[in-house]
Amino acid sequence: MVSFLEFEKPVAELEARIVELRATASVGDINIDGEIATLEQRAAKMLGDTYAKLTPWQKTQVARHPERPHFKDYVAGMFDNFLPLAGDRAFADDQAILGGFATLGDRRVMVIGHEKGDDTASRVRHNFGMAKPEGYRKAIRLMELADRFGLPVVTLVDTSGAFPGVQAEERGQAEAIARSTEACLKLGVPMVAAVVGEGGSGGAIALAAANRVLMFEHAVYSVISPEGCASILWRTADKASDAATAMQVTAQHLKNLGVIDTIVPEPVGGAHRDPVEAIASLGAAIEAELVAMDGMDPLALRTDRADKFLAIGA
Repeated sequence: MVSFLEFEKPVAELEARIVELRATASVGDINIDGEIATLEQRAAKMLGDTYAKLTPWQKTQVARHPERPHFKDYVAGMFDNFLPLAGDRAFADDQAILGGFATLGDRRVMVIGHEKGDDTASRVRHNFGMAKPEGYRKAIRLMELADRFGLPVVTLVDTSGAFPGVQAEERGQAEAIARSTEACLKLGVPMVAAVVGEGGSGGAIALAAANRVLMFEHAVYSVISPEGCASILWRTADKASDAATAMQVTAQHLKNLGVIDTIVPEPVGGAHRDPVEAIASLGAAIEAELVAMDGMDPLALRTDRADKFLAIGA
């Protein structure tokens, strides 16, 4: 069963009723297939209508859904021959950012991304996708390795932000984020970034200063979380919904502002309802962007990247 969000309660009630009717039909001689089919149509329509008019705060909740696909799911469903590479060669191996060589279609690439984890133990191990400096230094190492071998870089962004703890600050968190952003901009190979869930602050842009930035239909991307913004502006996180609206965190807003390039559609009800379809859609979108950059030389790629980011807000 899918975990339902607060605004999905009417759909949840209908789907629970369908489950009850199916259980009844399996133990009796009563034919209620017609009633079940009617309820399924109602539930599907209600779900589609609900997701067609999500508010920015509701999209934030969908982007954070615990059953949304994570980095390991994309690697398993989109890439072949994944060879993980570990460590920053300076301090440690940060499990919040993973990466390595992989094959996308018939193209060898370097894939890097945030991993949040999908249960309590893995979330703790991956620090909920909040990277420390060694995570960004690992990303820099992998990007430079890709550049050396002429491999396109694909990044999957899904983090509420970089880890804000004292340990990270002591080891140079801000410098590591800045260097990772710089490494993206200096690449002489094509780079495609995809915001697949949350894109939070510098922790996200450090892996997303790419030639092409894709974003899932119900993902969010912002300089601060809605709760953080509300706490600053209104002194209460209860205004998170208002903050999400004001910040224009959705893919649709950011496409209009020129912050992202492409919106990747999700299955009705979000990527967590049909991860296989969502992963396939994202893979096709990334491949199309890489094909479009075939033949561009290093100078053209760097210039294209610089022009893209300098034009934002102009």
